[in-house]
Amino acid sequence: MKRQRYWLPLLVTVGLGVSGMLAVLIAGYRPTLGLDLRGGVSVVLRPAHPVTTQVLSQAKNIITDRVDALGVAEPDITTQGGNIVVELPGVKDTQRAEQLVGQTAQLTFREVLGTLGPTGQPATTPPDQISATGTVVLAQRDQNSNQVVQRFQLGPVLLNGTIIKNATAQLGPTGQWQVNFTTTSSGASAFDAMAAKEYQKSVAIVLDNNVVSDPVIQAQQFNGQGQITGTFSQSQAQNLALVLNYGSLPVPLQQLSVQTVSASLGSSSLKAGLAAGIGGLLLVLLYIILYYRALGLVAFFGLLLTGMYIWPVISYLGHSAGFALTLAGVTGVIVSIGINVDSYVVYFERLKDEIRAGKTVRSSVDRGFARAFRTIVAADLVSLIGAVLLYLLAVGPVRGFAFMLGLSTLIDVFTSYFFTRPLVILMGRSRLFTDARIIGVARGLAAPAPTGAEAVA
Repeated sequence: MKRQRYWLPLLVTVGLGVSGMLAVLIAGYRPTLGLDLRGGVSVVLRPAHPVTTQVLSQAKNIITDRVDALGVAEPDITTQGGNIVVELPGVKDTQRAEQLVGQTAQLTFREVLGTLGPTGQPATTPPDQISATGTVVLAQRDQNSNQVVQRFQLGPVLLNGTIIKNATAQLGPTGQWQVNFTTTSSGASAFDAMAAKEYQKSVAIVLDNNVVSDPVIQAQQFNGQGQITGTFSQSQAQNLALVLNYGSLPVPLQQLSVQTVSASLGSSSLKAGLAAGIGGLLLVLLYIILYYRALGLVAFFGLLLTGMYIWPVISYLGHSAGFALTLAGVTGVIVSIGINVDSYVVYFERLKDEIRAGKTVRSSVDRGFARAFRTIVAADLVSLIGAVLLYLLAVGPVRGFAFMLGLSTLIDVFTSYFFTRPLVILMGRSRLFTDARIIGVARGLAAPAPTGAEAVA
């Protein structure tokens, strides 16, 4: 049997690993770290009053849409009991994120009856409890200091934000940021009716309890399109458009707790996880090399190759799909080391059984793998099924653990057949590796000294 039959899959497998590593390094991709590894913010939100599970789930879905629009990599948004837990890894502007995820964003249009000075107490009643038919005093606040700069006496609600279909933040003709919006088909006529009634009058745009702007209606017909103007900064205009796009929360939410995870704490967690993984890996490799000699080196290079497959995959997914590596994911990789090493042990022990049955090292390596591979596939299949079920049923960081475990399991099956098998067969056919005094394959398998006929077979 020609050796090229084994060299080809071996070289292709190694080449794929090296190419993948070079590709992500040249592209500058690296794994995206989750909240527990690179820091971020964790917000626990509680409904202002008891709600049903359906309403809580609806609020969670709206917050998820808002956070996805922020571009946060691998956010973790779950319901726990009667609360909503939002974890945003890598978020730098934590104040903006906290305000955005918990903002009820109940947008209303109210008639301006009069303006008042900044002193005095504006209404602080939750917006869903403010009378839609009565008058109310609300404040307009400075965008930077959050101080009250003006108070307005407002009339009944003319329209609410449900008429808004789409909103985008853009620079207006005057160089000021504005929010351009389109209304729903049913809302277009309602908006035009309001414009005709309030033509040349001020209408306050109220977001929750705050007057965002009090523009003068300049036209009597908008045909489903309009602009919200004011002294917006870019971030304020973008936040307003983002909230309008993804709707109002069905219930006001209160921030029960806000926890900021520092980058230094995340770095310490990552270093601790890596130290545990590398330390355990070195001990395992030391033992397997002492026990199996040259075959232990196969396990060493096999695990190195596995790492060369995992790194590009999670780096690319972090760049393209927002996948974030959490401490649970690192744990999944560490657990997978045991699965990979177990595959080598199964194969090597099968070779020992062949040797005890009187076979030579040369004749055992191929026959032993054929029998061991069935066991390897069966064991990996069990791990893969567990990882898939855990990924589908679990939430949050547990899914990261399941993904990394499943990925490592699939790679183990691939490298076992296309790397371990051809490499061990080639080593078994080389006297340089089989008969070496200290690290020889034969010594690792406790094989008897070869006869002259076996040595040239």
